[in-house]
Amino acid sequence: MTSTGGLPALRCTLRERREERGLSGAALALQVGISRQALSRIERGAAVPGTLLALQLARTLDCRVEDLFSLRAPQVEARLSGPAPAGTRVQLAELDGVWRALPLAGEAGLRAPADGVLVRCADGMDSAEGMGGADGRGVVEVLGSLDSARRTALVAGCDPALGLLCERTGGDARAAWVPGASLDALRAAARGEVHAAGLHLGPPEHHRALVARELPGARLLRLWHAEQGLMLRPGQALRVRQVTDLRRDDLRLVTRAPGAGGRALLDAWLAQAGLTAAQRSARHEAATVAASPLDAAARVARGEADVAPGPRSAASAYGLPFVPLAVEAFDLAVPERHLGHPGVLALLAAARSSTFREDLRSLGGYDPAGSGDPWPEPAAPEAP
Repeated sequence: MTSTGGLPALRCTLRERREERGLSGAALALQVGISRQALSRIERGAAVPGTLLALQLARTLDCRVEDLFSLRAPQVEARLSGPAPAGTRVQLAELDGVWRALPLAGEAGLRAPADGVLVRCADGMDSAEGMGGADGRGVVEVLGSLDSARRTALVAGCDPALGLLCERTGGDARAAWVPGASLDALRAAARGEVHAAGLHLGPPEHHRALVARELPGARLLRLWHAEQGLMLRPGQALRVRQVTDLRRDDLRLVTRAPGAGGRALLDAWLAQAGLTAAQRSARHEAATVAASPLDAAARVARGEADVAPGPRSAASAYGLPFVPLAVEAFDLAVPERHLGHPGVLALLAAARSSTFREDLRSLGGYDPAGSGDPWPEPAAPEAP
């Protein structure tokens, strides 16, 4: 689906006015001297009447020309970066000549300015599935100019600090956070659905190997190191103090979907606790699946579970006890063609700023040393 320039379109209420007057299409066409087919094309918006015909239609229906034809807000066809029903406010970004629409939902959606409103989903459906989904298409009615949308970078990943970083981008460009598990984010970048992907699935060497496999040629940049561990339901702090306590089968666990960094961490900790692969699989199967670290923390805070993997920042956001177990790199993979995108450049500039780094440290559990800088390439082996 190619992008359009978002030009104003003609809004036609001819059919509604005709039906209010009790006229059939054939009767109105006869009165104004055109064919039924020509009238149908005008009513569908497939043809624009000339001045004389518009005046004749208005006189016949006893109304003004403006009541039949008016300019409506510009519209663009877009692919959805998340599930959304018609009527959803969205932010827009242009990626490889295609408009992407990021639904604004929940509390964040009330604060963020919208670029448009989803007025129609693909094939007349009531809602669209979103990133990677077959039905994630729709028509967006644009609010204002598309200039900032063209300078917007979409950044996928699960760490909550990505939202803070995107908010810190300034100037004439911006970045928007698309929450998603690490491997999903990487594959979304490979499909051309986002400009960059954040991932925490192990050390930088593992990230480099993943990027080489899933997103060949992309640049791997540092963002931060984050303290990861177990988020506990209040009152559970004395019952869960170390990895071996995860052997208890009375603990209600939260897990993440396959491909998420939190899922990999929890599985590794269950293995350290002595569980076999079959036992770990059974524990994941019985656990509640959270969509993000913040969702996991929220579920624990509501008492739906006792323990969840996640960063210290998510535990702090919900006032949960936290057992630190690891410090993990959170990196950013950017395809070469997007390294010069204004939104990506603004994101990296914000990551390098002392203001952002101080703000990130204040969240607790974060080390932003080198944030925004590329990881050095591994040294080539010495010749024998």
